Amino acid sequence: MMNNRTKLKNKLTNFWKLLGPGLVTGASDDDPSGIATYSQAGAAYGLSTLWTALIAFPLMAAIQQMCARIGLVTSHGLTGALKNYYPRPILYLMLLFSFPAIVMNIGADIAGMGAVGNLLFPSVDATYFSVLFTIVLLGLIIYLPYQKIAATLKYLCIVMLVYFIVPFLYKQDFTQILKSTIIPTLKFDKEFMGILVGILGTTISPYLFFWQASIEVEEMNKIKNKKHLIVNKKIIHEINEDVDFGMSFSGFVMYFIILTTGTVLFNGGIHQIDTVEQAAMALKPLAGDLAYFLFAVGIIGTGLIAIPVLSGSLSYIITETFGWEQGLNKKFHEAKAFYSVIGTSLILGLSLNYIGISPIKALIYTAVLYGLTAPILIAIILHISNNKKVMGRFTNSRTSNILGFAALVIMTAAAVALIYLQWATD
Repeated sequence: MMNNRTKLKNKLTNFWKLLGPGLVTGASDDDPSGIATYSQAGAAYGLSTLWTALIAFPLMAAIQQMCARIGLVTSHGLTGALKNYYPRPILYLMLLFSFPAIVMNIGADIAGMGAVGNLLFPSVDATYFSVLFTIVLLGLIIYLPYQKIAATLKYLCIVMLVYFIVPFLYKQDFTQILKSTIIPTLKFDKEFMGILVGILGTTISPYLFFWQASIEVEEMNKIKNKKHLIVNKKIIHEINEDVDFGMSFSGFVMYFIILTTGTVLFNGGIHQIDTVEQAAMALKPLAGDLAYFLFAVGIIGTGLIAIPVLSGSLSYIITETFGWEQGLNKKFHEAKAFYSVIGTSLILGLSLNYIGISPIKALIYTAVLYGLTAPILIAIILHISNNKKVMGRFTNSRTSNILGFAALVIMTAAAVALIYLQWATD
């Protein structure tokens, strides 16, 4: 019995050690702004959008695997690949769209965390919490070495397990849940299509493409004697497993948030949720104090994971574009520009709360910019991943190409729908 327990413990320990950038990337995808989108989907349409989690997972995993492979094989982030193999206007266009989108995403997340902090401690104003979270995050990113940042983010992912508990604090109809999960529901009206576009936009986000490729390079750099490290099928397989686990983790969190709000809030007659704090507050009278508390704590945890990823991805994009020293594995004096961009993005995100741009508007603008850039980036990622001059023998498999092309088609359709919806609304 003891030997079996020891073997199980060793297997779990080894599996945990294998998990890295993929898990953090997946967890950061469910940031406070994403939780707001999923909460609104559940509140407005009940369980009608549960099936999107099953559709999104293979598409997310396929694209992120390609980005990870690009980082491993080329030893450059996605920006470096764009810079080396594509016309400069494409690179600058990505930078032009990415900067405001990521900053607004950071701003929305900081505002959401601050508001939830105020819910938990009403005597402290939400603004103070937003400033506190910004200062803490900035200090940790600048002063902690990469290994500790990676380990901290990894363990913070455990906080997100609370979302697997919350739905079961409320009576559920498991037959209806199963039916809604496997049978897609489509409503061809502007509001429902808008929710679908929002879900896709927040699950297949361009900043994750840049982060995944760059952070794989960081992981390689932290390995001793990296010059003797040869990228082979075993390493690629381990990276794919990490990405798959991270994306499935992200998909489960998304699924359970829609499940929670789609049963508790929808059945309770609450059909409009604009912010994460509204979702948390609405749960309290309907599902009890524990559900409310866990949901709120999860929001802060996801923000602590997502904001370093958002600001880090933006810094990788900018510093790699201009050839500046970069890397979370470097100290501040070794990569001043890299950390300055991170600091600037956090301060700009925080400042959105003071210049009249509401978190909701920030989310809308972010979704539009992500929606426009995602299809272009996916097409470029597919092209790089199939280019033997760049990837050698590690080009895409047939399955990867099928899933990648499906992601391209769906995100292109989503971008067109997003533009149409914005135009029709205006």
